[in-house]
Amino acid sequence: MLQQFTGQDVRMAYVRIADFIRRTPLEDSIYLNDEEHRYRFKLESQQLGKSFKIRGALNVLAQLPRDQVERGVGTISTGNHGIAVSYACKLLGIENCVVIVPFGTPKNKLDRIRFYGARVMQMGNSYDEALTLGLNYIDRHELFYVDPGDRDPRVYAGQGTVGYEIMAVHPKVDTIVVPMGSGGLITGVAVAAKAVNPDVRIVGVQTAACPAVAMSLADYVLYRHYPVLGDTICDAVVGGCGTLAFEMLPDLIDQIIIVDEQAILDAMCFMAIEEQCVIEGGSAMAVAAVREYPDLVGGHDIAIVITGGNVDGEVLHEALDAQLRQGA
Repeated sequence: MLQQFTGQDVRMAYVRIADFIRRTPLEDSIYLNDEEHRYRFKLESQQLGKSFKIRGALNVLAQLPRDQVERGVGTISTGNHGIAVSYACKLLGIENCVVIVPFGTPKNKLDRIRFYGARVMQMGNSYDEALTLGLNYIDRHELFYVDPGDRDPRVYAGQGTVGYEIMAVHPKVDTIVVPMGSGGLITGVAVAAKAVNPDVRIVGVQTAACPAVAMSLADYVLYRHYPVLGDTICDAVVGGCGTLAFEMLPDLIDQIIIVDEQAILDAMCFMAIEEQCVIEGGSAMAVAAVREYPDLVGGHDIAIVITGGNVDGEVLHEALDAQLRQGA
């Protein structure tokens, strides 16, 4: 059993990182709302680094001892976590930062990682391969490994500040819809939100291309590595289930919804064209769930966590082009 965390840990994390992050908006949807449902977008796509990930990175790195800061830090990422760690190191003055990514990581994410000052190394043809090779490199060079959401409760508590903000701004929210990759974000959001209102519903959403958390919880087996089935635009949320998420989520999550790639693409286009909001595929999963399965989502006052806006320009262009041709 790993060390777990509480709502108090999330509140302490918020105090620790509040001066560095943006308190992102909780905005009403124009096109999803109806007489019985009010949907609001928690726009972490407007966060520093265009993703919620900087919250967890800052909470961990702000607690490092000086000798480790001088040796430096490293992490493995498909993009957003690497951007967050690079940006957090810049904010905290940590000079030696290495981000290891698999080959094929979108160029826009590589550019952002480098822009904030980290050194990028490409290893492996998948996240799982990059993880194995990257951990070996980080260990050999005595870098501090910044966990993207597997075992470190400090990362989970930092990500949970998204839920803390939602409940602080609008404590009457009765349902929160959260995209799932490794499960770190939804675990943190659930702990924070249920500390305020134990009855708030927590709905997790995954792509059918890589439903690692959903299958881990369904089978009672921790799938730390999980295959990607076919092509996916949700590159930021592929991989296995986080160990701490696996241990804590059964007591926190109320509903899991799996959405297919076409529904995710449609949701991404809907957000860009109708709601005037550019989001990445991982974020669009939550919107897809609301559009495709509103009865499963449930609730009347619903917050949808938009986790990031680091969408590859070519992917967005192709999706919008296909959508417009289909509507012509």
